[in-house]
Amino acid sequence: MATVDLNCDMGESFGAYSIGADAEVMPYITSANIACGFHGGDPSVMRETVRLAMEHGVAVGAHPGLPDLVGFGRRTMDVSAQDAYDMIVYQLGAMMATAAALGARVAHVKAHGALYNMAAAKAPLADAIARAVHDVDESLVLFGLAGSHIIAAGEKLGLRTASEVFADRNYMPDGSLVPRSRPDAMVESAEVAVRRAVEMVQRGRVTSVEGQELSLRADTICLHGDGAHAGDFARALRAGLEAAGVTVRAATL
Repeated sequence: MATVDLNCDMGESFGAYSIGADAEVMPYITSANIACGFHGGDPSVMRETVRLAMEHGVAVGAHPGLPDLVGFGRRTMDVSAQDAYDMIVYQLGAMMATAAALGARVAHVKAHGALYNMAAAKAPLADAIARAVHDVDESLVLFGLAGSHIIAAGEKLGLRTASEVFADRNYMPDGSLVPRSRPDAMVESAEVAVRRAVEMVQRGRVTSVEGQELSLRADTICLHGDGAHAGDFARALRAGLEAAGVTVRAATL
């Protein structure tokens, strides 16, 4: 029987600014990638999001990003491999302390936004991220774009990895994600997202925006919590996967 994790980027509110439908989405996912303060989140939001994940039996993960609150971590920055390493260690430490204070533990790490995409395409950045995770806690599972440098870097260091696919994002012919600057970056239909998710899990296939059929490994499916209809998407994805006979459980179990 096919098995897959359903993850969501969460805890991205900051101060007086509310971002994402965390409370609506949390009941339907199995892993939460929680912002660590650089691109979104703050100490109080981190604590509350960990508490919400614990309440629903959802695995807690760290979601470190670039230090860019204004750009929500989605703008490319000229950072060195050492910069990336230090950013991951710093943010992971904050999330692990927050979780420990509540009696929880961080189970996985997934880079956010531009840092994720940069590392997926650039081996030195991917190696730095994987090394940071390994040096902090080698039992952590490293999430990364299926078929990318992030997965290869984690495997090289002996880390457990989870190859990630996207239900609500479209793919380029080379397996990368369509840039958010393009109007076709997002999948707007829950029905289409569910059909694609099932195909990725059961067949290891997805169709690019130019019509090519791509092969990929789907250990975990990402849903973005800041989407316009995130709650509806989460509900539909969970129901659709289970209706297709797919077992939905955390990749870190």
